[in-house]
Order: sequence, then structure tokens, then C-alpha cells
Amino acid sequence: MRMSVLASGSSGNSTYIETEKGSLLIDVGLTCKRIEEGLNHIGTSLKNIDAILITHEHSDHIKGLKVIAKRYDIPIFANAQTWQQLDRKNIEVPGEQRFHFNPMETKEIVGMDIQSFNVSHDAIDPQFYTLMRDNKKLSVITDTGYVSDQMKGIIKESDCFIFESNHDVDMLRMGRYPWVTKQRILSDVGHVSNEDAAHAMRDVITANTKRIYLSHLSLDNNIKELAKMSVEQVLNQYNIDTKNEIQLYHTDKDTPTEIYTI
Repeated sequence: MRMSVLASGSSGNSTYIETEKGSLLIDVGLTCKRIEEGLNHIGTSLKNIDAILITHEHSDHIKGLKVIAKRYDIPIFANAQTWQQLDRKNIEVPGEQRFHFNPMETKEIVGMDIQSFNVSHDAIDPQFYTLMRDNKKLSVITDTGYVSDQMKGIIKESDCFIFESNHDVDMLRMGRYPWVTKQRILSDVGHVSNEDAAHAMRDVITANTKRIYLSHLSLDNNIKELAKMSVEQVLNQYNIDTKNEIQLYHTDKDTPTEIYTI
């Protein structure tokens, strides 16, 4: 199982995962052109994508979906309520490309056992995914106001995490956002802060865990170096070695991460 975070942040999100049996994208929150450029950067293209998994209906996760669905005959998976929201947004997807993947289901797609699970976010029915193959496990969890015990139980013991580290609380509170927006972000249906993410990581990291990608960083209320430092400080307090045992990696709104074999 190999992966790359093509883009991450409030301007657009998409993650690429492949096995020898095929490849898929989790979310297409960039234009079709930018998704293709990101895939080209890591040596592939949309023509090679076998499935798209949608997490929820916010634009930074579906921006390219309408055009991609029209141009490419790719199966698209989302849960029932998310499909309803996509229809209301006039995201036209042909019937033969529409597949249901509801929360807490497990499906085999391109050789991976993929389990969906709900998160706490202000979308209609947001869900993220764990992907397993050959005793290796990747968990993707962003866009959640907190990480519940149920979520932790599902993602625990992953070899690799793509984990939200959205904001620095002080930067957010002192920043330019309207108070109502700040309240939304800080709420249980918003986004997790650097420190809250780190405390959740502590509960799910095991000896299997080798790499964590810090994801969905706010452009206005976070800095890559600050996010990494904040997470490291918390994990180090719990005697988790972020120098030799677990590697923390940045993600970027424009540049894909290097392909990583889990």
C-alpha cells in the first residue's frame, strides 16, 4: 500500500492511495486540472484512478467532483445523506458511477479492506476511512471537532495516520476571523487544534505506528513549524519518540507529499 497527500487544507483536500490492484482518491477538493497536476507530480493520472471516496459535501472536499465524474468513468462512493447533499448542490454524477458507502461499513476496493466511520463535523453525515492490506493500516481523520473513543478504537494501531492538526488556539482567538467563525472552528463540530490532535494521537499510537502526516492546517491560524512543534511537545511528554520511532510530516495545500510505502 502506497500513498501521497496530494493537497490538504481549507483550500482543498485529496489523498491518493494505491496497491498493486489499483488506486483511489479520498476526496477531490481541488479543480480537475489541479488534481491531474498533483497526480502527474507523483507519476500517475486520473485515467488510472479506480475509485473516489467522498468524506462529506463541503467544497474543499468535492470541488472537482462534477467535472471529474463527467470526464472519467470512475466509481464514486459516498454515504446516502452525502449523496442527497451532492444532488442539492447540482453535482451531477451518472447513476452507473454512484455507489453507497455508509458509516461503519467495510468494503473491499482495489484490494484494500476499507472501513468508514463517522466524525464530528458540521456536515450532514461526515465520515472518514481506515484502509487495510497485508496487515498494514492507514487511517485518514480530518474535519472533526474532537476525536471520540469510538473513532480512536477504529483508527488505533495504524501504521500511518493522516491526522488533522488544524489550528493553534491562540492564533485563532487573536486572528481576523469573525467571532461566529471562531466559535464554529473551536466547537465539537469544527476542527481539532494542534494540542488536541496530539493528545488524541497519544491514545492511538502503538508500536506499529511509523509516520503521521499533519493535515488540514489552517492558512490563517496555523504554521507548519508551529503545528509540528506543538504536536511533538505533547507526544514527547508521553515519552513518545518523535525523532527515531515516529516521524511527523507536513502536508501542503499545493505540493503533493512524496509517495510513501506503508
